[in-house]
Amino acid sequence: MVACGQGGESGEEKRFVGASEVCDGIFSGALAKKVEFVTGDVLFTGTGTKGRKLEKVVEELKMSYASGREWGTGANLCEMKGKGGGVSNRAVIGFHMYAEQDLENPRKSVSAESYTMGKRSEAGKFGALVYLECVSPQLKGSDATPLRIYGNFTRGKSDVPDARAARDASLEILHAGALAVVKELGCENSAGLPESASVTLK
Repeated sequence: MVACGQGGESGEEKRFVGASEVCDGIFSGALAKKVEFVTGDVLFTGTGTKGRKLEKVVEELKMSYASGREWGTGANLCEMKGKGGGVSNRAVIGFHMYAEQDLENPRKSVSAESYTMGKRSEAGKFGALVYLECVSPQLKGSDATPLRIYGNFTRGKSDVPDARAARDASLEILHAGALAVVKELGCENSAGLPESASVTLK
């Protein structure tokens, strides 16, 4: 558990962490506040071994690409469960390899709005999604056939109203996770992601 073994801390401090500490600390400053805003929580269950979830996501994406299949199951980068909350209000960031036809024929939610980030990106009532293409020296043949990465953020059960501010924040949260993944993969030009999230509508 996060902070285990650090003497002098209470059990609560060992079991729960703030938004800036979840997901291996990829949310800082104003972005941590947006995690709190979107999820409606300020304390979250500790998420385990530092860095391991990022390694797992990258490993799964590489394996999916090397398999030659059209798509792969992937893995979760981060699971944010608020203090006292059940499974239904767990926020999750996950990634997998998508099939080419998924981008050509997307299943767009009626209420979702399209943004300009990545090959395709959307945000709606329940979170955000992004499609990316990665060319990397770590992926043999990707200069001809890029790795197709699908990322999504689901905010779980939340009392936060569905408004533009919440949608933009959801996409910014997903961007932080996606940027960590593409940098770990060594994707050229960060797979088209800017260093700061773009929340411009199409």
